[in-house]
Amino acid sequence: MEWLFAPFGVSFVERALVGGLLVSGICALAGTWVVLRGMAFLGDAMSHGMLPGVAAASLLNGSLFVGALLSAAAMALGVTALSRSPRLSRDTGIGLLFVGMLATGVILVSHSQSFAVDLTGFLFGDVLAVRPRDLAVLAAALCVAAGIAAAGHRGFVALTFDPRKARTLGLRPRLANALLLALLTLAITASFHVVGTLLVFGLLIAPPAAVVLWARGVPTVMAGAALLGALSTFTGLLVSWHLGTAAGATIAATAVALFFLSALGAGLRDRRPRGAPAPAGDPRKEPEYPS
Repeated sequence: MEWLFAPFGVSFVERALVGGLLVSGICALAGTWVVLRGMAFLGDAMSHGMLPGVAAASLLNGSLFVGALLSAAAMALGVTALSRSPRLSRDTGIGLLFVGMLATGVILVSHSQSFAVDLTGFLFGDVLAVRPRDLAVLAAALCVAAGIAAAGHRGFVALTFDPRKARTLGLRPRLANALLLALLTLAITASFHVVGTLLVFGLLIAPPAAVVLWARGVPTVMAGAALLGALSTFTGLLVSWHLGTAAGATIAATAVALFFLSALGAGLRDRRPRGAPAPAGDPRKEPEYPS
């Protein structure tokens, strides 16, 4: 069993594992709502919308995390503002901001002496270069994300499944939507420097999507997504070590592969004779997400 645990005896791989586990927890908290509310396009747009802030921070020798956070926050505010227009669909506003922010970021990065290296690091990250202070930032981000998820849970549920009831119950759907965008912003900005903006999307979407096919409650989806994210991190790092592949990409690819395995299992489960009653305990028979 030495092949299974030997890689994690190396300090930088051990830090990568801890960082990946923290990212998995953060992404599970935000990704569950992204999947349930059908916000995948917004998540993808926000992950790329951080590029201007990261590029500006790099050129000014500032904090990449702060730059990413400010840029993603600006993206979230822009989406909120444009979504209030009765003449523009939400997807149209997101698409315009997506292209505009990405183009601005590329223009800024093009002034750097190390354009290719900077952009590659932004897109794909370097999970094996996680430092102790990065772990501290991720741990703090996980605590904040858990606080936001707990405080806004009722509002998130009502907003996702019955927005009109949210107003009736006085749950302030606009505030709930703002908190949800803040949670998504935090998850993306805290995670991008570990697995990159393109690959964080895999951990944000794949584990919750895999668990949604089986689970019957929001907390269960979050817990299952965190576990699948952790499994993806461990397996991805192990495969990367033995096969010499890119660690971040291997983690994301593992997460996506687990989703397809889950989808295959769910498809086999749902293949029953036409007219036959659903088996007891079948999570697809009566979803209970609002609980």
